[in-house]
Amino acid sequence: MEHIILQAQASTGGGMGSSLIFFAALFGIMYFLMIRPQQKRQKETQKMLESLQVNDKVLTSSGIYGRVVSIKPDKNVVVVEIDDTNKIRVEFQRAAIVQILNLNPPVETSSK
Repeated sequence: MEHIILQAQASTGGGMGSSLIFFAALFGIMYFLMIRPQQKRQKETQKMLESLQVNDKVLTSSGIYGRVVSIKPDKNVVVVEIDDTNKIRVEFQRAAIVQILNLNPPVETSSK
């Protein structure tokens, strides 16, 4: 059995061919476990930031909850009101918005 394996390695160029296949397989595994999911998350985040609108309830990366008052696309800035009573407004970079909070999810109507 060892003789057959040694002959197969010798015919493929020894360790060079098998190590090349090993590294290609390793890169493929890394791509599907690390790179691809990260790209998918980036696309979802970009889509979420593009759908941001005035009066959306949001959560920032620093943990501040608030309501979007205005969006300045030229500066890539979002103005968030964090206190309704005192009308406290803070400017955040658009990338600082981590989540849009839907406090009133759409009501499903079921026909019976």
